[in-house]
Amino acid sequence: MDDLQKDPLTGTVIGAAFEVANTLGHGFLEGVYQKALFHELIFQGVHVEREVPFRVTYKGVNIGVYVADMIVENKLIVELKAVNADISVPQIVQCLNYLRASGLKKGLIVNFGRPRLNFRRVMV
Repeated sequence: MDDLQKDPLTGTVIGAAFEVANTLGHGFLEGVYQKALFHELIFQGVHVEREVPFRVTYKGVNIGVYVADMIVENKLIVELKAVNADISVPQIVQCLNYLRASGLKKGLIVNFGRPRLNFRRVMV
């Protein structure tokens, strides 16, 4: 059984991201891809929210807010990039921080900025 069969939700988002990448190509700003992926997921009947804030607390005190690009089915954080570089360690750390702040366990970083879409699963 491959990874997409074990995690069909992530597979659905990756498939939708490929649809967006194949339709738009690369070169747009991140916000364009965010809107397109949001609508593609809705077209596929997937529950998705954009720009979701999560409070960061320290000993009960609110010390900041992280804003996730997308939350899919209340289970998966999707962080989008549109950079002409591979997904980097700081981007992975950013996703891990979002997961910790949200209490969710699974994240997905999707980069539309390369000629070929790339992605990275992140878990805590």
